[in-house]
Amino acid sequence: MTRSKKTPSQNISIVDVAKASGVSITTVSRVINKIGTVKESNRVKVARAVKDLKFQPSVFAQRLATGKSNVVALVIPRYEGVFYSFYALELIRGVGTMCEVLKLDLLLHLTDARTPLSLRGVGGVIFSDIIGNRAQLEDSMAKGMPSVVINYYVDDLDVSCIAIDNAGGAENAVNYLVELGHKKIAHITGDVKTQAAAKRLEGYKRALEKNSIAIRQDYIFETDYSRGAARGAAEKLIKAADPATAVFVASDAMALEVMAVARELGKNIPNDLSIVGFDDNPSGLYGPVGLTTVRQPLIRMAEESVKELNRLIGLGTKSVKKILLPAELVIRESCKPFTGE
Repeated sequence: MTRSKKTPSQNISIVDVAKASGVSITTVSRVINKIGTVKESNRVKVARAVKDLKFQPSVFAQRLATGKSNVVALVIPRYEGVFYSFYALELIRGVGTMCEVLKLDLLLHLTDARTPLSLRGVGGVIFSDIIGNRAQLEDSMAKGMPSVVINYYVDDLDVSCIAIDNAGGAENAVNYLVELGHKKIAHITGDVKTQAAAKRLEGYKRALEKNSIAIRQDYIFETDYSRGAARGAAEKLIKAADPATAVFVASDAMALEVMAVARELGKNIPNDLSIVGFDDNPSGLYGPVGLTTVRQPLIRMAEESVKELNRLIGLGTKSVKKILLPAELVIRESCKPFTGE
């Protein structure tokens, strides 16, 4: 009968390491978990035995021994096309990169907002936006779980948050169009159930008010951030009896759809319609003309959230930070001065 060779990780336990090094199981555990109360001679024995036996410590056992977990859960509200979303992919990339730097494990959790989160074995949670899942955040806080919220400024809970100045970025975009001489400025919103879209709408209105331009409801087209909804809004905008000369769009993906519809209807960008997007999605560089947009520091926001969560986990502190990151207007070729009446 032929016996298959067992791998070291299947055979070797902490008991074997203790026997091979001639020390107690407790001493081996302390060495593995880097607890300082071990004689140097015993530490060397254990290290040699671990190497010789090719022992792989159980991550879960280490967490039980130290009382801490290095697992970070990133909670993203589930929506159609999430893995095609520039926003979501940038957040995952930024969080993942910083987790690697700080030697943290990343658990990605897509939530439907209704299901309670399983926090077993998790050291802390990063909530990517709060869209219908505030109860999950409050439950996490009630359990004493270190928590950080990104892309949503939470002013009524004692929780760390890192958000982007969406209102300020939108205001700067509309101010730029006003400086170019535009007065008929439309806005294609995102899903105003999200704080980001609501704040961009707020910034749009604020800029018009400060420039003494009347807010026209027929120039505001609400969408759900989808390209299909953006297409419908663009057709209404361009075919209107009194069309706008410029439009601020709540995302670059939608702005590119508006640009495509304009071309299909025989309009020239920017001669017939100036367009400003929001995100600084690289795809904005490859349209018929370079898309003027508002750059939001997604990677920085994601990385800062991991740093802040690591601080909360390490210190066991409840002190919180609330950070609002500025957005930057990036001027390209999709806008031009308005010279008509």
